[in-house]
Amino acid sequence: MQLSLRVLRFDGLSKIPSLIFVLGLILITTPFVYASRGDRLRPFKECVQSCVEEKNCLFQPSPIPLHLRLLLWTCSSECDYTCQQAVTADRISRGQSIEQFHGKWPFRRLFGIQEPFSVLFSVLNGYAHLIGLRWLRHEIPNTYPMAKYYRLFAVFGMVCWFWSTVFHTRDFVFTEKMDYFGAGANVLYGLYYAPIRIFRLYKSNRKNLLSFWGYICIGAYILHVYYLQFVRWNYTYNMAANVVVGSISNILWSYYSVRYYSKVKRFWAAWPGLIVTWLVLAMSLELLDFPPIADSIDAHSLWHASTILPTVWWYRFLIRDARQDLEIGEGTERLKA
Repeated sequence: MQLSLRVLRFDGLSKIPSLIFVLGLILITTPFVYASRGDRLRPFKECVQSCVEEKNCLFQPSPIPLHLRLLLWTCSSECDYTCQQAVTADRISRGQSIEQFHGKWPFRRLFGIQEPFSVLFSVLNGYAHLIGLRWLRHEIPNTYPMAKYYRLFAVFGMVCWFWSTVFHTRDFVFTEKMDYFGAGANVLYGLYYAPIRIFRLYKSNRKNLLSFWGYICIGAYILHVYYLQFVRWNYTYNMAANVVVGSISNILWSYYSVRYYSKVKRFWAAWPGLIVTWLVLAMSLELLDFPPIADSIDAHSLWHASTILPTVWWYRFLIRDARQDLEIGEGTERLKA
């Protein structure tokens, strides 16, 4: 059966709730195992086995504090964490290297939170999007064509960083998948709305093209989730997919920045290029992988920290850009003072 794009228009908003619902249904928590050198260390294995037996974790486990139970720590996971810390401390005292366990560095938790600084910086990133959403609602009128796309960008950002916060609080199969799928949706939506603004796909004579572009993005995201969920959970592929999509967005905004700055000769028009440069440099942190400083701060947490200010800066650019659009007649009314 053929469907006409004239009948099924996609405006970037109406299909989102149903898409999220469908993805939620297919998100089964199929277990998979991490392998790290620390897992194979004999002292670690012996420590865990001894702890599980001593605390009788399999039958009548020793009680653990309430705040840990609220974050779903169990007798067995408590033994695992305690042994990671003990083995790591012993290796440091002997001048040996710090090893990863289950694909992660042995962070020192805080109130049961596995990666405190990654959680803190994730919360601040989410708050930056919340502030941005408030600015958009206050300073950009509903009649501006890009208003709904910018606001939805803020929503995607908050959802993305919410799941990042949850995942770094407690690492489970489900929370990791939601973190990865949330990040993928956020990056892909960034690519979705970029050409809508840059090439003004919202104009009435380009509605069919806008619909087609929306279906491409939804289809790409569904295939991405399907591959990771049902074919292979592949970290290298996931990273590559996000880098490629993000790079295309960066190229588009850099092109816009150069072209528009040469036209208006205003410093704010160069902001996208400067923000892209900041993010590209910050992304190099993801290529590093060093043991956590003070048992708490690693390269990944620093990457999260480095994206907070560019997010705030980006919303100021969107507002300045909208103001310029409205001044030259692209909007139907002027921005609020």
